[in-house]
Amino acid sequence: MTASRHSVKLPAALYTIAMQPELHMTDELETRRRRASYRAHHRGTKEMDVLVGRYADDRLPGYSGEEIARFERFLTIPDPALQQWIFSGEGFAGIEFEDLVNDIRAFHGLSATAS
Repeated sequence: MTASRHSVKLPAALYTIAMQPELHMTDELETRRRRASYRAHHRGTKEMDVLVGRYADDRLPGYSGEEIARFERFLTIPDPALQQWIFSGEGFAGIEFEDLVNDIRAFHGLSATAS
């Protein structure tokens, strides 16, 4: 007999998201969280991998889709700019990511307030 004649029942976990429409939204957010976490841990410099990666580990699980989108935009900023913002605490006032940079700084004990 050939393999095509055998029918194999796969566990639900192995079906694609398209086969499980009720899981689509949750899985999509979880996939985005995992991708953002990976990008946060693989910035290009070890210092930023640690700073942004550890923050992502703590915060991403609770992020909504909109918050993940903002974090994904944040991850597109080059390391030298992020490093300056996080370590110096200057140069990011009034930008879209001001509260995010302040939260990262607080998370790592680089500023007086934590959220």
